[in-house]
Amino acid sequence: MPEQKLVGEDLAAYWAGRPTSTIRRWGLEGRITRHEDHGRRKNGVLYDLDELPVAERDSDTKALIKTAKTPKVMKRDPLQAAA
Repeated sequence: MPEQKLVGEDLAAYWAGRPTSTIRRWGLEGRITRHEDHGRRKNGVLYDLDELPVAERDSDTKALIKTAKTPKVMKRDPLQAAA
């Protein structure tokens, strides 16, 4: 199994070109996976870069050109959805 590239919400937001609130919402909606790790992060939530869509940025200045598209909701276990 490939190693996960887990990052905090700040880096995830930069990667996607979206606000941190959007990254948190995507995690709560099941669009991306929230990884709990209270030992490494103050809020205990990390996100996998492989699941996040990438924003388009200028190759020289890294200025945001286009935000990443909103990911689709991942398939959920019916029992988990009821919780």
